[in-house]
Amino acid sequence: MHLPALVEFLAGLAQNNTRPWFVWNKPAYDVLREEFETLVADLVTRVARFDRKLGPVDPKKAMFRIYRDTRFSKDKTPYKTHFSAAIRERAKKGLEPGYYFHIDQHGVLVAGGGIYNPDPPTLGRIRRYIVKNPGALTRVLREPRFKKTYGRLAQEEALARPPKGFSADAPHIDAIKLKHYFGIVEVDLMKRPPKDLAGVIAGYFRDVVPLMEWLRRAVKETR
Repeated sequence: MHLPALVEFLAGLAQNNTRPWFVWNKPAYDVLREEFETLVADLVTRVARFDRKLGPVDPKKAMFRIYRDTRFSKDKTPYKTHFSAAIRERAKKGLEPGYYFHIDQHGVLVAGGGIYNPDPPTLGRIRRYIVKNPGALTRVLREPRFKKTYGRLAQEEALARPPKGFSADAPHIDAIKLKHYFGIVEVDLMKRPPKDLAGVIAGYFRDVVPLMEWLRRAVKETR
């Protein structure tokens, strides 16, 4: 992946987020999209080496479209200003954890893994698993590689109060209040552009494996 070329294209898109500009620069986009697919394919191979439970992943289907869904948004700009992908078994979307990353117009990498926005039954199973096996989550949060890279679970959209049916003094009540179970890290790639971009991203994915394995048990064992 030619990182400077990707950032230059996305920066231009951010400044000129219109269909005419995009059409004019479509040849550059097509080249970058092809390079991104190669990057995703490389990542799928690398992740499969340390996560043997990862199901089949088609790199093309793992990549998100650059076109925004503006139907229900006040922001009508037609294009995203990042390239992104989710490495997971698509047949189990929402039921199994996955790896995610994107690179934006500033050259910032956002990477991590877990379950984002699980459906209510899945969310309930995860919360009940925390209550039933608090020590299992404690071990994940204390695992050296996870703790060093991610620090804690992402707090996005956490509830202010315990969800219905859960006591305020339950073990890991802060985790029970979460709506997503995800580890996420942000890195400015342009400060020191990596020679092996896939290796850097795969490293972050490797560090989130303890959370991935915990989530698989939580979803499976409490059904």
